[in-house]
Amino acid sequence: MSTSIRSLVIPVSDLDAAKAVYGVVYGDPHTDQPYYVGYNVDGFEVALAPGDTSGGAVAYADVDDFDGMRERLLAAGATERDAPRQVAPEARVCVLLDKDGNAIGLRGR
Repeated sequence: MSTSIRSLVIPVSDLDAAKAVYGVVYGDPHTDQPYYVGYNVDGFEVALAPGDTSGGAVAYADVDDFDGMRERLLAAGATERDAPRQVAPEARVCVLLDKDGNAIGLRGR
């Protein structure tokens, strides 16, 4: 099994204000859309996304077996925060929570 963390998605309430702050650190984004602003930080994706900020940032683990990993985490006691959804032609994401409410992001096919 191959698992690696390659992205961090930060929910923000004001995308323009967040871009001003994160742009100081990361420079110009490679993607600048109303639904997603992405920065490449030495091959690691730091992204801003408008949405509910109460859950905090989510680190997404890239996994080879998305459905299998999700099922194993649920069987181990994780609960689902965000159901699987397609975010690109060959990428799905979901967010699970451990028993303490910490987010576990998965990204795969």
